[in-house]
Amino acid sequence: MSKKIGILVGAFFALVISPLFLEAGVMAETYKAPADASNFYRSDKLDMIPVTFPNQYKMEMSGDLFLPKNLDRNKKYPAIIVGHPMGAVKEQSAVLYAQKMAEMGFVTLAMDLAFWGGSQGQPRNAVSPDLYAETFSAAVDYLGTLPYVNKDAIGIIGICGSGSFAISAAKIDPRLKAIATVAMYDMGEANRTGLKKSLTLEQRKAILEKAAKQRDVEFAGGQLLYTSGTPHEITAKSSPIEKEFYEFYRTPRGEVTPPGMTDATTTHPTLTSNVKFMNFYPFNDIETISPRPMLFITGDRAHSREFSEEAYKLAAEPKELVVVPGAGHVDLYDRTGLIPFPKLEEFFKKNLK
Repeated sequence: MSKKIGILVGAFFALVISPLFLEAGVMAETYKAPADASNFYRSDKLDMIPVTFPNQYKMEMSGDLFLPKNLDRNKKYPAIIVGHPMGAVKEQSAVLYAQKMAEMGFVTLAMDLAFWGGSQGQPRNAVSPDLYAETFSAAVDYLGTLPYVNKDAIGIIGICGSGSFAISAAKIDPRLKAIATVAMYDMGEANRTGLKKSLTLEQRKAILEKAAKQRDVEFAGGQLLYTSGTPHEITAKSSPIEKEFYEFYRTPRGEVTPPGMTDATTTHPTLTSNVKFMNFYPFNDIETISPRPMLFITGDRAHSREFSEEAYKLAAEPKELVVVPGAGHVDLYDRTGLIPFPKLEEFFKKNLK
C-alpha cells in the first residue's frame, strides 16, 4: 500500500473491533464466495436508467432507477429508495436490493450518498451525516416528479450505515412513509464507543486529537489522510470482522472501484471528517417517526446486531424486528438465500398504498 496517500488502514478496527475477537487465521487466497452471494445480480425483467438529481445544496446526486419492463406509465406505483453500506457505493448491495424490490412491482432507486461513487462532493469519501440524510430527501424530491410514482407512497431501505442515515432522514422528512433497515450500523455510536462499548474515552480523545492536528496539515496544503474502512490484506492476526469485510470489499464477490478512485482509497473515509460521526445521534427522537412503520432486519450472527436491537427498543409502534437465522452482518449485503426479500415485500406492500 502506498504511503503517499496517507491511509490509516484499520485504525478503527484496531482500536475498536479487533480486541473483541480471536484471530481469523484465514488468508485471502483460500476464500471462496458463498454460492448464493449475488452482489452483481442483473435482472432481465427490469429497465435500468442511470439518473442524476440535485440535493438541496445544488450538488448532483447519482442513482440507478429500476422499472419493471411491464410498467404502465399511465398508472402510479409505490417507490423505494435504497442506500448503500457506509464506505460503499450503490453497486455494492444497494443495486441488488433495488432490483429485487423492483421485480416485486415497485419503482426503485439505488443511490450514491453525497461524496461517494457518482454523487458530487469534495473531498471524495468525506463524512457528513447531515448530507447523507439529505441525499435520501433529495431522492424523494426526484421520485416525486416522476408521473408514474405515487409521491405519497415512498419508502426507504438503509443497509449497514445507511440504516442510521435513513432513520436520521425519516425523523425530519415525513414523506418517507415506511422505513426498513438491514444489518444497520449506528455510525455515531460505533465511532464514539465501538462495538460492545469497547472504545474508551481516552481512545476517543486520541482520535479527535489526531484528526484536529490533521486539519492543520491539510489546511496548509498537506495530503489527505484516510481512516478505518476495509483492510487491504488478511493475515493470521486479522480479526473475524476484518475478514468478513475483506471477503466482500476486496474480492470479486463485491469489489468496486468507482471512477476517479483507486483500490487504495475505496471504503476509507477521510480522517478529519470521520470524527463528525461522534456528533451523530440517529436514535435520538426515533420514536417521533411513529405512526410510520419501521422494520429492522439483522442476522443472529451479525456483529452489528446490537444496533438494530437498540433501535427497535427505542422506536415507537408500529415496529418489527426480524432476526435472520444463520446470517452475519455482510451476509445480508448480498446473500440472496439469507436476505428476507419476501418480508421486505410484505412490509412495503402493506405500508405503501
